[in-house]
Amino acid sequence: MINNPPLRGALDGCTIAFDLDGTLVDSAPDLIGTLNIILAEHGHPALPLESARDMIGRGAKALLSRGFTAAGAAIDQAHMPGLFERFLDIYLGRIAEESRPFEGVEAALDSMAAQGAIFVVCTNKRTDLAVALLDALGLTHRFAAIVGPDLAPAAKPDPRHLLTAIALADGDPKRALMVGDSISDADAGRAAGVPVVLVPFGYTEIPVAELPHDAIINHFSDLPQVALTLLAST
Repeated sequence: MINNPPLRGALDGCTIAFDLDGTLVDSAPDLIGTLNIILAEHGHPALPLESARDMIGRGAKALLSRGFTAAGAAIDQAHMPGLFERFLDIYLGRIAEESRPFEGVEAALDSMAAQGAIFVVCTNKRTDLAVALLDALGLTHRFAAIVGPDLAPAAKPDPRHLLTAIALADGDPKRALMVGDSISDADAGRAAGVPVVLVPFGYTEIPVAELPHDAIINHFSDLPQVALTLLAST
């Protein structure tokens, strides 16, 4: 009797790390919606979603600061802790009211998982908020690790954030990929020596074509083949 070796997927042993907001999930409606509630509470007009999307990506405190500045009322930093807690209270109550995975995310994850890939989330969103969002969208079970800056030595673009996420999934940086939408994702991947794939539909003030990258995908249906190409030689 001949014992054939088990079939191996083309992405066996590969770890694919994803940014969350603006990459996996279009969370702008709930983040900007929360900001607008707070602005209204302080007598300021709401910001249009499309013009405020690029304010996302540096954390809630930065979003608050930029939002109030755009409304013509800079925040007294002595008030920031209270505003931050108010933001979290409102946001947790509506974390997935309008937020949804980008089109094609789940099909791409299915395709790459079938080839043996393991997935992690590497996000500058606090870990408990990231888990709450992914729980609400039914996506948490797909990831071997979900790592916010509170679980890493430093936040992206520090490469230790990405390397920590990969390590928590028992992955190897030499067989890993970073998928993101902003300069913090691009710089973290480059500094970690990990190939970078960027999406152009996220939250960035700098066009992704001007950021360091190995590939840009316009739809998640393109990611499985790009991952195979970039990781084939690793």
